[in-house]
Amino acid sequence: MRHIEHPGPVAAQRRRTVDCDIRHAEIKLPAGMTLLAALASVLEANRAQGAVARLRGGNFEPFAYCMPALSSTPEHAVYFSERYELQGSVRLESGSVTVGRRDSEPWLHCHGIWHDANGRRLSGHVLPDDAVISEPIDASIWFLDGAFFEVVPSPETGFSLFEPVAVPSYAPKKNSPFAMSIRPNEDFCTALEAECQARAIAQARVHGGVGSLIGATFDDGGQVLPIATEVFIREGLISPAEEGGLAAQIDVSLVDHLGGLSEGRLRRGANPVLVTFELLVEPISFA
Repeated sequence: MRHIEHPGPVAAQRRRTVDCDIRHAEIKLPAGMTLLAALASVLEANRAQGAVARLRGGNFEPFAYCMPALSSTPEHAVYFSERYELQGSVRLESGSVTVGRRDSEPWLHCHGIWHDANGRRLSGHVLPDDAVISEPIDASIWFLDGAFFEVVPSPETGFSLFEPVAVPSYAPKKNSPFAMSIRPNEDFCTALEAECQARAIAQARVHGGVGSLIGATFDDGGQVLPIATEVFIREGLISPAEEGGLAAQIDVSLVDHLGGLSEGRLRRGANPVLVTFELLVEPISFA
């Protein structure tokens, strides 16, 4: 399996989870606000510190983003590209977002696919303060109770990254959903399967899902060879495998550092995380 050496010490804990309760809603993010301000307002109105969401439709103007890139310094194994600013109206196709806190203020992590004013289909990492909604966006959102994502230092990667943290004194219900982050070089699918097996979960859904992989290998044999990617989950399900155990069926979209867009179902055991991956898992049934 592909492997990337990061500059810092390898963290002993390879995946982090925090139990939580969730509330789901279908909402429209209004025009006239940045993506960050709109989602921060929604969280405040629903008395939540964190959420994950799937986004679709709507327009931005103005709009800025960046893409994955190789690092030019030894401080990071990979990095971000320069800032791209698109002229004219940008149509959002779809995306996923994690909303949490950075320095005690609202922050988000969003990857998506959009079409520029010339019809080009593009993808990458949305800059939260520099994407202004000009036509309402549909959001399927899951609010977290008892947990939220917070930006914390990652000595292993040299970045500051979203990690799930618990809300003090909150006790989630038994067999609750859980917020999760997966660390570098862990296979994405098998990490999910192992966590669910440890919790005796027989079937679960994945909500949200924003992160990066070391290239990609899909079930149909397709491969993404450039190592630096920005990825978001379109659909995710964990269910019993024919041969026993569990199988994660994870459909993703991604852009690589050469600008290539790819989509498909991840092959189990063949897709290590590049820097991080954050998501929400909701159990459906138990063994």
